[in-house]
Amino acid sequence: MKKKLFLKHGREESIRRFHPWIFSGAVKSIDSGVNEGDIVAVYSSEGEFLCSGHYEPGSIAVRILTFADENIDEQFFKNRISEAYRLRQKNSSLITHHSSLNNVYRLVHGEGDLLSGLVVDIYDDMAVMQAHSIGMGRSWKTIAKALMEVCENIKYVYNKSSSTLPKGKYTADDGWLSDKKELPATVYEYGNRFEINPEEGQKTGFYIDQRENRLLLQKYSQDASVLNLFSYTGAFSVYALRGGAAKVDSVDSSAKAIALANRNVELNFGAANHNGIVADVADYLKNTDEKYELIILDPPAFAKHQHAVKNALQAYKRLNAKAMERLAAGGILFTFSCSQAINKQQFLQAVFSAATIAGRQASILHCLNQPADHPVNIYHPEGDYLKGLVIYVK
Repeated sequence: MKKKLFLKHGREESIRRFHPWIFSGAVKSIDSGVNEGDIVAVYSSEGEFLCSGHYEPGSIAVRILTFADENIDEQFFKNRISEAYRLRQKNSSLITHHSSLNNVYRLVHGEGDLLSGLVVDIYDDMAVMQAHSIGMGRSWKTIAKALMEVCENIKYVYNKSSSTLPKGKYTADDGWLSDKKELPATVYEYGNRFEINPEEGQKTGFYIDQRENRLLLQKYSQDASVLNLFSYTGAFSVYALRGGAAKVDSVDSSAKAIALANRNVELNFGAANHNGIVADVADYLKNTDEKYELIILDPPAFAKHQHAVKNALQAYKRLNAKAMERLAAGGILFTFSCSQAINKQQFLQAVFSAATIAGRQASILHCLNQPADHPVNIYHPEGDYLKGLVIYVK
């Protein structure tokens, strides 16, 4: 039987608007013996049932999983994952398993798929799961079973949650929830080949959310000199070369990342006009005199919480200004922010300020965001995290 949590008077309105989080300030009382990750049933101060979800003792007190009075069990997860899978099947370009077009996509995107705290990425016949809540972390066996039952092609499931869950509260090691798959694996994205290793790579092994933006970059790359900053796997570099770039420089502070970028270029092109450069991005921009016709600026999240927003906006401003200084006249900048705490208008303002600092005229060609397999729950605008601009710089 579920433990009960009661809200303060008048604090149920956000739940009636289907927001998937309950903040600690709204909680009036909770049954004794509730531990982090337990399922709790949430009631109004008058005793009306409202929803159920995973309890957390932090600022987000409950991650809501259902607004119906139902059990959150094996069948629940199977139903939700089935619904997410059907949604991806509606987009025929997303699910083309065992083909040379695309076999990489996000199957579960947290609140966007009504599974707050869970991310599942698919790499051909392998699913990589990341839990962002203790409740989801404790449900890994149930989730793995549902994945292999719903997605007939999934043979391997890897749990990579140790980096996304609170230190000291989650003690399970990352590992296989199925037979072990031989790694690295090679997958396809729009016909390009990439090496994936979730045991060693960042996130689940690849940044799937930039798929459509990489394809757009390809269309701007013909004969261009390209600088890919924070290059990681070199995926943008591969697309630039596919689009006919004259040369591509990939810059990342991680030697492992540059080695991976080099391998991905070789997988697709063998010898190519590609240079992998191990360097701090800010230092590289400061020290190089070269002008590029196309620059990609895709840094890690600078602001994971609201208190970091001010400093993050200053960092975005400085980086974009330096990148614009390195653009040739008539060059194009693909610039991104994946900081959830920063909204589109704030990011636009930072890039506007950067153009002013650089003393360059600039025009917006495209406003970019995350792809369809990263859906945003309309009641949870916080899930709209990826922001991008394509800027023409005179």
